[in-house]
Amino acid sequence: MSKSRLRGVIAAAATPVHPDYSPDAARLLPHLRHLLETGCDAINLLGTTGEANSFGLQQRLAIMRAVKDAGMPMDRFMVGTGVCSLDETVALTQAAADLGFAGALVLPPFFYPGIEPAALVGYVEALVSRIDARETRLYLYHIPQNTGVPWPVEVVAQLARTHAGLLCGIKDSSGDLAYSRAVVAAAPDLAVFPSSEATLWHADKDGFAGCISATTNLTAADSQVAWKHQGNDVGKQAVERATAVRGLLAKEALVSSVKATLGLRHRDPQWSRTCPPLLPRSDAQTQALGDALRAAGLTL
Repeated sequence: MSKSRLRGVIAAAATPVHPDYSPDAARLLPHLRHLLETGCDAINLLGTTGEANSFGLQQRLAIMRAVKDAGMPMDRFMVGTGVCSLDETVALTQAAADLGFAGALVLPPFFYPGIEPAALVGYVEALVSRIDARETRLYLYHIPQNTGVPWPVEVVAQLARTHAGLLCGIKDSSGDLAYSRAVVAAAPDLAVFPSSEATLWHADKDGFAGCISATTNLTAADSQVAWKHQGNDVGKQAVERATAVRGLLAKEALVSSVKATLGLRHRDPQWSRTCPPLLPRSDAQTQALGDALRAAGLTL
């Protein structure tokens, strides 16, 4: 498994699905290559945008193997491995290591509310005790608006101390930059990734390692310019374009809007299909969204 550190512009990749809602690797793989070729430093496979929690264990493993078998640069991929079942989280996390993924992104145990800090630490200890830690790089996934269970800053800091070298970073999808900055201060060796392109223009100043964003499926080129040109006018203009696109996509039903727009970009309406319970954008909604995005400067 690659021991390289993930940094920069990372797309939380959307997952196309067949009419039976099973993952469509034939459509996914060219999209992943396109992202890597047009501005993404790395890809987060099977996250929230990728509708991972709508897929079963074997479906997730099949997608992971498809990426490996396609000869993708595994040192540029992290993959979501956290589910409700500890046993399945272990299986997915070990598979990520065995297949050579550069990181496994782990949700907190998210079914039971009110999880105490000591219980969160115990959960990670139980996971680590069941995997080959020598071949694994873990990243925590903080998205409390979905899970109802945060990764408290003090827990992150404790885990970073206990598992230095194994725990490499955190994806913060809370939208709370105060939390991201607090993690940087409490655990400076961790790579902290907020979820918006807006942070890229001043990422180094804030101590961020980049961003992991759903909308980078469509803003990769401008996002990379913003990352490379931090603090100057070129980067500022790029981040403004990227965030304008993000604002339109996030205005309503983010995942469905991203997939509908990918359908326009790839000239393939099959891309717009979402897994239940998410509803796809209607034809009228997709047309209106596409018009607004073109007006904002996005090439479709």
